[in-house]
Parts: sequence; structure tokens; C-alpha cells
Amino acid sequence: MTWWTPQLHAVLGGLVVAVGIFVMWEQAGILLPLLFAVAATAFLLWQGRSIGAVWAWTTLGLGIESMTWPIVTMVQIRMGGSQPTEEQMGTILNAVLFGLFTSVFWVTFAFGLFKRLREQNAPPTPIPAAEPVAARGKKKRARH
Repeated sequence: MTWWTPQLHAVLGGLVVAVGIFVMWEQAGILLPLLFAVAATAFLLWQGRSIGAVWAWTTLGLGIESMTWPIVTMVQIRMGGSQPTEEQMGTILNAVLFGLFTSVFWVTFAFGLFKRLREQNAPPTPIPAAEPVAARGKKKRARH
């Protein structure tokens, strides 16, 4: 692995988060996703010491985006008028169901990646030496 590989993945992760923002907030134009891409890339460069860490943080970001998707949808509909129509209520229901499903998926995936990273970085635990079977039998007889 070369020195620039985690940096390349940080840029790609920042783009993935920006695409998520662009899809979630359609009316935002290009400036908001671009700002999120820069902020996410900077955060991933700071926290991502390895490719696994970069993608663990990226998937956590996607999970948080998915959690906010229903809220953003409700705010957008509320800004448009007083009472939502049946079609808008269906849009909210769709955002809540898919937002909940995808957020649970991405957050669970991120925690799995973080757990894997923690296990890889943990010092190896010593394996206790096994006792010979004959020695265990003698100890049991001595107790009785």
C-alpha cells in the first residue's frame, strides 16, 4: 500500500457523502454538496489513518444522512405550504420507511467496520498452554 492510498479513499468517501447530500436535498444546487464534500474529505483525511477507517467513517456518515432524510423531507414539504397533500404525505412515509431502513443498515455496517478495526489494532491475546489430559485426571482424583 502506498502513502497516498488512504488519501485517495478519503476523497472518494467525501464524494460519496456529497452525492448522498445531493440526492437528499434536491433543491440545494451544487454549492451545499460541494461544501459537504470538502468538509467530509477534510474529516476523513484527519481521521482516516487506513482505508478501513476511511470507509468506516464514510458509512457512518451515510447512516447519519439517512437518519436526517425524513426530517429534511418534512421540512421541505412544510416550507412549500400549510397542509401537506396526500401525495406529499406518501413522500414523507416513503422517506421515513426508507430512511429508517438505510440508516440502520449503514450504521450497523459502520459499527462492524469499527469493530473489525479495533480487533485488528488490539494486541494479540496469549493462548494459555493446554494441560496434558493425564495431569488433569490426577488432579481430580487428588480432590476426592
